[in-house]
Amino acid sequence: MQRRTINAADAPQSQGGYAQAVETSGVARTLYISGQIPAGVDGSVPAAFSDQARLAWANVEAQLRAAGMTFDNLVKVTIFLADRKYAMENRAARAEALGDRRVAMTVVIAGIFDAAWLLEIEAVAAA
Repeated sequence: MQRRTINAADAPQSQGGYAQAVETSGVARTLYISGQIPAGVDGSVPAAFSDQARLAWANVEAQLRAAGMTFDNLVKVTIFLADRKYAMENRAARAEALGDRRVAMTVVIAGIFDAAWLLEIEAVAAA
C-alpha cells in the first residue's frame, strides 16, 4: 500500500497532528473498525480520561492486530468525546498512541451510549 497525506494549501491547515486527507493506492484490504470503547475484556472501565483513552486505543490496536495490521495501516479515525473538556487530553492520548503517524481525523463531541465512557474511537485501516 502506498499512502500520501494531503493538506491543501488553499484550505485551513490541520492543527494538532493529523492530516486533512489521506490518499491510499495499491490497497488490497480495507478494515472498518467499529467504535472501540474504553473497557477491558472483563468489562471494567477506568475512571480517569487518560486511562480510558489508553484502553480505547489498545482496543483499536487489538482489532488491527487481529486483521494482521498495525497503527501504520490507519487512514481515518473518528473520536467521539463525551465532553469538550477532554479535547487536550484526547490530543495527548492520540499522540501517545500514534506517534508521528498522520491520519485523517474527526473529533465529535457527543452523548455516548454508556455514561461511564468518556470516549469511543472508530477507525478505517488499509493494507
